[in-house]
Amino acid sequence: METENIHVKNILGLQLPTDPRWINLAEMQLEEILTDHAYCEQKAATTCITLIQRYSDKEKLVQDLSPIVTEEWGHFRLVLAELHKRKLQLGKQRKDVYVNKLLEFQKKGGSPDERMLDHLLTMALIEARSCERFKRLSQGLNDEYMRKFYRRFMESEAGHYTLFIELAETYCKKEKVRKRWKEWLVYEKEVMNEMEVRGDRIH
Repeated sequence: METENIHVKNILGLQLPTDPRWINLAEMQLEEILTDHAYCEQKAATTCITLIQRYSDKEKLVQDLSPIVTEEWGHFRLVLAELHKRKLQLGKQRKDVYVNKLLEFQKKGGSPDERMLDHLLTMALIEARSCERFKRLSQGLNDEYMRKFYRRFMESEAGHYTLFIELAETYCKKEKVRKRWKEWLVYEKEVMNEMEVRGDRIH
C-alpha cells in the first residue's frame, strides 16, 4: 500500500490512493460502472466544449481542447459499444457527488484568470483521478479483456491531465498554478476521505 501511495503521489500528485475495496465492488457491478464511465466521458467532452466557448480568445486552449472533444466522445462510443456487446443497458445518469464537491472549491470571485485557472485545475484533477481509477481496473479486474480495455483509457487520461496543467501554466504564472494545485490536491484528499466506497461509479 505504501509503494502504491508513493506511485500515485509521484505520477499524478494525488494525495490518497483509491481504497482497495473499490475494485472488487466495481467488478461485481460491471453494468453500473460502464454506465457511469460512459457518462463521465460524455461530460468530459461537453465540458471541453464549454471551455472552448467560454475562453474562445485563448488560441492555444481552443486548439488543444478541440481534439480532446473528439477523443472523449469517441471514448463514450467505445464504452457504449462495450455495453451493447455484453447485452447490458446504459442506465440513468447519476448525480456526480465527487465532481459536485470539486465545483464547490472553485473560486466564485476573483479575476477572470483566477476563475479560468480553477476551471482548468478542476479538469486536471478529474482526469488524474480517472487515470488512477482506470489503472486500478487495468490491474485488478479478473477479466483479461477488460484489463486491456481500461489500460487504453488510463493512458489517455494521463495525457489529458498533463494537458490541463500545461494550459494552466500557459495562461497563469507557474508559481501561482503550482500553489493553487497543491491546495486542490489537499482538498481532493479530504473529499475522497469523506466519500462512501461504492463500486457503481468511476469517482
